[in-house]
Amino acid sequence: MSLSKSGAIEDSSLIQGCYCRAVELLGDTEACVRTAAVHTVSEWGQMLVASSCGSDRLKQSDAVFIKLSSMVRDMSVEVRVAAFDALGKIEMVSVDVLLQTLSKKVLGIRKVNYRSQGSTGEIEALVSTSAGALVHGLEDEFYEVRKSACYSMQKFTALSSEFAGEAINLLTDMLNDDAVAVRLQALETMREMANCGHLSLKVANMHMFLSSLTDNNSLVRDAVRKVLKSVKLPNLEIFTLSVYGLIENLQRYHQDEAKIFAVLFEMGRRHGSFTVSLINKVFQEIEPSSDGKFGFDSARVAAFLVLSISAPLCNRKSHSKNPAAVFSYAVTILGRISCALADEVDQSTLMAYLSHCSKCSTNSVADYKEVPTPATCDKLSLTDGEKNDSNRFSPVQMGSEISDIYAQKLERGNLPSTLAKLQHETDDQLLKSMNIILAKIKDIWSLVKLGFLHEGLRTLRACKRELAIFASEPAGSSSSVAFTALYLRIVKLLAKISVHFLPTVNYFNYRVGDLDLLLGKLDRRLRDMRFQFIGRSKEEELRVLELDLVSSVLRLSKVEIYRCATSMRKLSAVLSHIEHVHEEASIELSSFVTELKKLMINIPCHPHLFRKVLDHFSLEKYELSGRLECVSAELAVPGNNSENPLYFVRGLPVAIPVEINLSNVSKESMLWLKMMAGEESTRFLFLDAKLYVGSTKFNYSAPFYRTPKALSFTLRISIGMECRCEHAGVATSVGGPRHELTFLTPELDVYLSSA
Repeated sequence: MSLSKSGAIEDSSLIQGCYCRAVELLGDTEACVRTAAVHTVSEWGQMLVASSCGSDRLKQSDAVFIKLSSMVRDMSVEVRVAAFDALGKIEMVSVDVLLQTLSKKVLGIRKVNYRSQGSTGEIEALVSTSAGALVHGLEDEFYEVRKSACYSMQKFTALSSEFAGEAINLLTDMLNDDAVAVRLQALETMREMANCGHLSLKVANMHMFLSSLTDNNSLVRDAVRKVLKSVKLPNLEIFTLSVYGLIENLQRYHQDEAKIFAVLFEMGRRHGSFTVSLINKVFQEIEPSSDGKFGFDSARVAAFLVLSISAPLCNRKSHSKNPAAVFSYAVTILGRISCALADEVDQSTLMAYLSHCSKCSTNSVADYKEVPTPATCDKLSLTDGEKNDSNRFSPVQMGSEISDIYAQKLERGNLPSTLAKLQHETDDQLLKSMNIILAKIKDIWSLVKLGFLHEGLRTLRACKRELAIFASEPAGSSSSVAFTALYLRIVKLLAKISVHFLPTVNYFNYRVGDLDLLLGKLDRRLRDMRFQFIGRSKEEELRVLELDLVSSVLRLSKVEIYRCATSMRKLSAVLSHIEHVHEEASIELSSFVTELKKLMINIPCHPHLFRKVLDHFSLEKYELSGRLECVSAELAVPGNNSENPLYFVRGLPVAIPVEINLSNVSKESMLWLKMMAGEESTRFLFLDAKLYVGSTKFNYSAPFYRTPKALSFTLRISIGMECRCEHAGVATSVGGPRHELTFLTPELDVYLSSA
C-alpha cells in the first residue's frame, strides 16, 4: 500500500507483481491481512488498469472487479465492508459484469463475451465469483456491510443506465431496512442516480419509496425530499403519487412544512405540464365551498397552491393554462411560502410575482411581454444589492404597477420598527451571554479527570449563580437560558458519576448505591435536552448525541450492569445517528466517538474496554446558534387549592377541569396527562391533537376513575411528551405511552374532598 502511494510507478512488471502478490494474500487466514489485501488489490489494480491500453483497460478493470467481488462473502465483517468500499472506487466495468452482481444465477451473456479467454469451465468459474455479489451485500446481517453495498452501487449506477434500471428495485427494498444508516445511504444513491439522469422510478417502486416520507427519522424524510427535488418524473401518474406523498408528509409532520413547500415548488418548476394537469383536476378543492368558506388552512390545499404558482417558471411552453385564481389564493399563505423559498426569493418580490400572474390572461412566464425569460427565472436571486444581476427576477421589469409595489417595500424598509429592533438586540446579547457561560463549562471535565471534583463542582455553582441573574430578567424565559440551565445540570451529573469510574477520584465521600440513581437522572436530563429543544444546528445536535453516547458507555462500563442488551442497542442507534449527522454536515468527529466506533466492531466488549474509551471523552465547546426553541407547557386547575378542593363521591369517577397552555408543540407530538393518587394508582390520558390544533391554550375535563374511599386525597398531575425515536426506551405502563416520556410541566397537586 505504501509503495503504491509513493508516486508514479511506470514499471508494468512491478505493478503486475505487486498486484498478483496482493491477490494471493486475499486467501490469508488472518482477517486483518485479508482486509489489507483488499485495499492493496484495489490500489494496485487501479494502477494496472491505468497502465493498460485500449480494450485491455476494460478487461483488466473487469478482472480487478471480479477479484474484489470474491471477497464480499468473507467471514469477516471488516473484509466485506472493505470489499464493497473498494468496488465503489472502480472507474470502469463492463455492463454485463455489473448486471451479474445483481443476479445470483450466472447469466448466459457472460459466456459469449469471455469465450475467447478460456474454456467454458474456466469462464463459469470466473463469472460465479461475482454472481449476486451486491445482492449478498444488501442481504448481509450487519448494517455496516449493507450500507457499504449501497454506497458501491452509487458509482455503478452512474456507469450504466441499464444497471441503474435493474438496481432500483433492490434500492427501494433497502428503504425498509431497520438501520437508519442503510436507509440514508440507499436514498443518497438514488439522489446521485437522479443527478446523472439514471433514476427511472416506476409505479411499483413508489409505495416503498414514498412511505419513507412518513419515517420517524427526520434525516430520512429530508433525504427522500432531496431525491424528489432532483429527479425528473416520467409521467403524470408518478408525479401525482409523489405530490400526494408529500401532502401526507405535511399532514403528519407539520414541522417539515418549509422543506416540503420548497420541494413542491421545485417539482412544479421542473414538471410544468404535469403540474397544470393536476391543478386543473383538483381545482375544486382549492375553490371556496358553497357557503363561501376557504380551506387555505388545510395542508392539502396549501400544498396545491405552492405547486401551482411554480408552473409558469417551467421552461416548457407547451403546457395548458393554469387557473389564474390560484395566484390570488396563494397570497393568503404568502408568509408561509416566502419562508420556504427564503433562499430564492424575498417576500415582496414573491408578492409582486403573484399579483402580476393573477392579472394575466396567460400564465407562462415566457409569454409575458416585459418579464424575464424562463432562463433568467430559473434561479430567483433576490437581494436588494443585486440590481445589476442578469439572473435576477426583477419585479421592475413586470410593469409600472408591480414597480409601485416594490417601491412601497423600499419605503417600508426605511421605517425600522423600534420595538422589533430592540427585541432582536436583546436576544443577541442574551445569546452571547449564554455562550460565555457554556465556554466556561468546557474546562470542567479536565478538572474532574485530574481528581479535582470539588473544584469542578464549585465552578459549576459559580456558573449557576451567573445564570440566575439572567433568569430573573424579563428575557429570562428564553429558550437559550432554559437550555443552558439544563446543560449545567447534565454536566454536574457527569461529574458526580465520574467518581465511580476515574481512578484519580477518591470514593470515600460517595455511596456505591448512588450510581444507578445518578445514571437514571442523567438519562432523564438527556432525554429532556433531546426532545424539549428544537431547531438545533447540526453541530449542536452532534454534541447532544455525544452526551447520549457517554451515558450509554457509563452504563456498559459497570461490571454489575444488568441491562447490557438495551444499552448496546441504544449505543448502536446513537452511533448510527451521529455518523449520518457527521456525513451530512461534514463536522469532524471527536476522538471519543472515533475510538468507540472502532470498539463496537469487536462486539461483545468487556466493561473495562468501555472504561478505556471514556479516557478519550472531553467536553467540547458548545455554542448556541440562536434558532433554539423550547417545547413547553403550562398546567393549571383554576381556583383549586387545599382550602378550596374539588368535590368527589368516594369510589366514583371525578372530572378534573384542567387548563393547558402549550408552546412549540407540533400536532404530531403525542402528549399524555399523567395522574397519580399515591405510588400504586397511576393513570395516563392521551391528549388528542384535535384539542389544541389552531390554539395553544385549551380547557379539558380529565376523568379520574379510581377515586379512593377516603375523605380526601391529593392527585398529582403532569403533562409528558412521548419520545418517539429509534433508541428511545420503551415504557412499562399498561394502557399508556409506548415510549418513555419527557415531562413538559412539573407535577401539580390537585386537592379533592368527598362530598
